[in-house]
Amino acid sequence: MQKSTFSVNFFVRRTRQGKNGETPIIMRITVNGRYAELSTQRRVLVEQWSQSRCCATGKTAVTLEINRHLDNLRSKASEAHQNFLAEDGYVEPLTIKEFLMDRHYRNRLFFEVFEKHNAKMHTLIGKEYDRTTYHRYMLCLRYFREMMATKTKAADFPIKNLNHELVRSFEHFLKTKKRVSQNTMIRYMNCLKKVTNLALANGWIIANPFGGIKYAEKKVMREYLTMSEVNRLREKVFDIPRLDMVRDIFLFCCYTGLAYIDVHNLRPENITEDANGRKWIHKQREKTDVEFYVPLLDLPLQIIEKYKNHPLCKLRGTVLPVYANQKMNSYLKEIADFCGIKKHLTMHIARYTFATTITLANDVKLENVSKILGHTSTRMTQHYAHVMNETLAREMDKIASIVDISPQTK
Repeated sequence: MQKSTFSVNFFVRRTRQGKNGETPIIMRITVNGRYAELSTQRRVLVEQWSQSRCCATGKTAVTLEINRHLDNLRSKASEAHQNFLAEDGYVEPLTIKEFLMDRHYRNRLFFEVFEKHNAKMHTLIGKEYDRTTYHRYMLCLRYFREMMATKTKAADFPIKNLNHELVRSFEHFLKTKKRVSQNTMIRYMNCLKKVTNLALANGWIIANPFGGIKYAEKKVMREYLTMSEVNRLREKVFDIPRLDMVRDIFLFCCYTGLAYIDVHNLRPENITEDANGRKWIHKQREKTDVEFYVPLLDLPLQIIEKYKNHPLCKLRGTVLPVYANQKMNSYLKEIADFCGIKKHLTMHIARYTFATTITLANDVKLENVSKILGHTSTRMTQHYAHVMNETLAREMDKIASIVDISPQTK
């Protein structure tokens, strides 16, 4: 059993002295140099407190009750320290504090903790989190329930039982039963890891179940449209209004690099004009809250003008009448069929097309593309950047004009 230093002290908070002269008594639990503090739920007159003896002075009924209460807390803390040390071989002061406050970690249940975490996250949608992130945590919780249902009939289990084996079992469950990709699996495991870190920070579990586990994302070649495919979309005439509108919004994103949620929430006040009369999109990314600027080319300006009086725009106060993401992607499949494009079109492909075909292929610097996309570093932008054949051909033509590669005439 690991050696452990332990002490309990009491002191008064003089800075919180009330009008009647009483001040709260605070308990400090120290284990191996680390400490946690909690209120004793008792107050005392400053002149009736002895810091050297850590107790109230005098023999009134009030001071005697206070001292009995403090002795009881000290005794409970000492007993808890010995019990936890004997059982786990290690104890945090926060664990003893939780025990004394009747919030002992062994009474915490895993799904209960996960549900409370998600409920708190829901209240922060639009402030710290977007709805997509929230739904990912909800799915993670649902999948973990499904996995546990194959192991036990219990509705929940103590969070202290969350161990390395369960983490690996969930990983296997996601890959085999849910058939998710490596990168999607990592996103779900990160959700679980966040809840695990919450439990570790609160002392509800001692050993980290993710200890020694590392994941590496697989590099995925994202699809994007070539310039000829973009032009095919531009030139296609649609008789179906919904497809015409979705095509226009997709092209708008191809020429601005906006993600779905950013174009969905784009408002007239986000369109600004500089001293030279050029119009820009100036807003913060919904996902990361990073500020970005996008110069508006002729095509995006024409699309804005086309839909400025659309009923949906007037109703929501937005620049464009954007449908739900799932519906947009569904209609994009139809558009791809009509245009003879064999790629799986989604709204996010427009963002990749902007990064690759519209900007980088036309020699826009990576740093500038990164700023337009609202990335915090060029490392993020590199995931969007693909080396195109046209770009390589141009670079080789430059080399050919400088280096004589023809055979020398003797």
